[in-house]
Amino acid sequence: MKEEDKTVETTEEETVKTAPEKAQKKKPKKESELEKVKAELESQKDLLMRTAAEFDNYKRRTERERISVAQYAKAEVIKKLLPIIDNIDRAKGLDTSSPDYIKGIEMIVKQFEGLTEQLELESIAEPGDTFDPNLHEAVMHIEDENYNENVIVEVLQKGYKLGDTVVRTAMVKVAN
Repeated sequence: MKEEDKTVETTEEETVKTAPEKAQKKKPKKESELEKVKAELESQKDLLMRTAAEFDNYKRRTERERISVAQYAKAEVIKKLLPIIDNIDRAKGLDTSSPDYIKGIEMIVKQFEGLTEQLELESIAEPGDTFDPNLHEAVMHIEDENYNENVIVEVLQKGYKLGDTVVRTAMVKVAN
């Protein structure tokens, strides 16, 4: 039995000796894999941070561009209004009973109408049109047998739309 015990002990000693050796061989491999994973994690974190910073810069840049385009559009409309404003200023200094004054006011109105056409600003609501709450605001109602129901009788303030966008609803008197 002593020999068997020795054999077992020897086997256990070998097992004890070989297990740390195996662990040491596996440990560097695991550590190198861990280092690779940590490096990849740092790389991805850096990429995410750069992408987030780039996106923030993109948002700021597009907001500046949007504001710039809006300012440019306003300036273009104002440039087109300036000649009309100049004519109004000139008309203020004239004698209002003069026929030239009335002619000048008519010319100013034509300038405005030309500008609205150029800007593709469309007038909405004419007497006789059917009332549409999306385009019109009924501020008065009348009972009149001469008109059908929900027909615009009078336009109190013109409404305008630009394409499909209503810029201002028209204030109208509607027959019931």
